[in-house]
Amino acid sequence: MRINMKLRNRHVLLTDLLLIPISVLASYILRLEFFEVFDNYVYSLLWMTGLALVIKPIVYYLFGLYRRMWAYASVPELKLIILAVTTASIVLAIPMLFILNGNVFYAFPRSVLIIDWVISILLVGGQRLSFRVFSERKSKSRTEKRTEPNKKVLIIGAGDAGAMVVKELQRNPQLNMRPIGFLDDNEEKKGKTIYGVPVLGNLTMLPKILPFRRVDEVIIAIPSAPGKIIREVANLCRKHSVAFRTMPGLYELLGGMVNISRLREVDITDLLRRQPAHIDDDRVGSILKNKIVLVTGAGGSIGSELCRQIARWQPKTLIMLGHGENAIFEAYLEINGQFPALDIQTVIADIRDYDRLKRIFSEKKPEVVFHAAAHKHVPLMENNIDECVLNNVEGTKNLLEICLAADVEHFVLISTDKAILPVNVMGATKRMAEMMTIDSAKSSGKPYSVVRFGNVLGSRGSVVPLFKRQIAKGGPITITHPDMKRYFMT
Repeated sequence: MRINMKLRNRHVLLTDLLLIPISVLASYILRLEFFEVFDNYVYSLLWMTGLALVIKPIVYYLFGLYRRMWAYASVPELKLIILAVTTASIVLAIPMLFILNGNVFYAFPRSVLIIDWVISILLVGGQRLSFRVFSERKSKSRTEKRTEPNKKVLIIGAGDAGAMVVKELQRNPQLNMRPIGFLDDNEEKKGKTIYGVPVLGNLTMLPKILPFRRVDEVIIAIPSAPGKIIREVANLCRKHSVAFRTMPGLYELLGGMVNISRLREVDITDLLRRQPAHIDDDRVGSILKNKIVLVTGAGGSIGSELCRQIARWQPKTLIMLGHGENAIFEAYLEINGQFPALDIQTVIADIRDYDRLKRIFSEKKPEVVFHAAAHKHVPLMENNIDECVLNNVEGTKNLLEICLAADVEHFVLISTDKAILPVNVMGATKRMAEMMTIDSAKSSGKPYSVVRFGNVLGSRGSVVPLFKRQIAKGGPITITHPDMKRYFMT
């Protein structure tokens, strides 16, 4: 491959050496009469040709015009060609004008420098971009010889992501997927084509198009699509037995490019996409910035995410407290890598150990405490009631007493929706922890608060991974009660 690339670039250089004198001669002929060039301007023509043959290839080389695979040229390469030719023309003009002033020759129309610049852009750019044209034509001819893709694909979304999906499908016929159209709610796009693929209409036409066009697969190419749209598309596809996939959400695409390899099966998190809740930045910043913040259960999925979010607000110190050393270590490595300038301190401790907690608070002097440490597996806690009460109730009681004694400004208990009219041990213990927190707030007048989390997707103990495993095995899905409601959050 390297030998072929060198050979190809050598041919480009040889072609440039042929085109350079052609460009100079053409500039003179366009500026003057043909015979007048050779009668009165032959000396300046020869000087300019000689200098151009020396200067231009060197400048082109310095700009990397002989080190590129021109079969993949695009707009950035075109800009580079224009910059390289412009630089070469300026460098060429300097000695030509200097020699003219030295009376080496007398007849030199200065406008030929500008004409040569224009012709050089056309010749140099045309030569290199022709590689792209020939490459695509060759690829197209090879594709036409193969069997035409027979899997009909409908694209939901005629934006940038949808266009990229179509382009990738067209360039990769081995995928056996042929885009037959777009659906997009933007009425201005209806009837237009993108890469030869028509925009058939809006999403309301999906139920008609699926059977009429005999669609084999639907691709949802709207990274910002809310869960409602994805649910509607997914339900219609299931109804007509049509496969469907989606582009990742915006948060997954940050720092990466949209391409066909990023397509994946529609996940439960896609179905739950919702408008994000907006945070009062000023208020949050006033509570966390330049403060000593302690997070219990910092090695857990919720506690570690709290630490990531808190770190964004530039606290003076972030104290990660947890019982499991491995989980704390992993969370610390990740957050320290993202925020190397932040003072992060790790503490291995059990919130049931009152004396240990008291020494930690005396030494670290936290000003804000987020209490995320808890036992939360409902079935396990039904069989381990003592442990659940000791950790969720006694541990919270210890923490509240020490926070009040240490004059901690803010305390936030991370609770659960299962604390609402609890019917299990875990929910009951978290409800007791809530009541103690509220009582501490009332008795002290401090802003101690409780926030109830729903079922956090991706967290340890979430029911979602269990449901996914059960669905993958073909069911059944086990639920605790037919009337049970679950509240999800991401």
